[in-house]
Amino acid sequence: VARGLSGVQLVVSDAHRGLIEAIGAALPGACRQRCRTHYLRNLLTTVPKSAQPWVATLVRTIFDQPTAEQVRTQHAWVIDALEAKYPAACEHLDAAREDLLAFAAFPRETWRQIWSNNPHERLNKEIRRRTDVVGIFPDRPSIIRLVGAVPAEQTDEWTEARRYMGLDVLAKARIRLITGDTPAQNPLPRTLTA
Repeated sequence: VARGLSGVQLVVSDAHRGLIEAIGAALPGACRQRCRTHYLRNLLTTVPKSAQPWVATLVRTIFDQPTAEQVRTQHAWVIDALEAKYPAACEHLDAAREDLLAFAAFPRETWRQIWSNNPHERLNKEIRRRTDVVGIFPDRPSIIRLVGAVPAEQTDEWTEARRYMGLDVLAKARIRLITGDTPAQNPLPRTLTA
């Protein structure tokens, strides 16, 4: 995994074509982790409704593995398990391998935070909930105050109560082996969700 010129090593997003193009253009060299929740929803459309719980459980076993090597081995095993009965799902899962397993190149302690963009989705949902209650805003500054309050509250919670990703974990992510031709003076890497 190459460190991007911007210092960003990983971007977590769904597979929206516009997002993928923007990530490639704005953050060259950063790898992309496809949100496992969004991916699973897409994958389940390739199998009959009656098989969806079984396929979902099977795919989730990929993320339950303790090492990066075992994650890749389990991914291959799941593909083999799906091949005979659900070839479309097998092909879908195989095609998504690199985007779906990008998290495994990072320290184990970060996996839960980087294999999905659900926290970002929850933040957006809370913003929508609050703006729906108000309905019509008198002016632009009032929108900015209300919408800005949500991330400010989240920042306060992470600063005072619990951190989403501690500095010690981020430091481990920074010292992991990074390959590629990138400048040596990169700042502390950031992880983004889209």
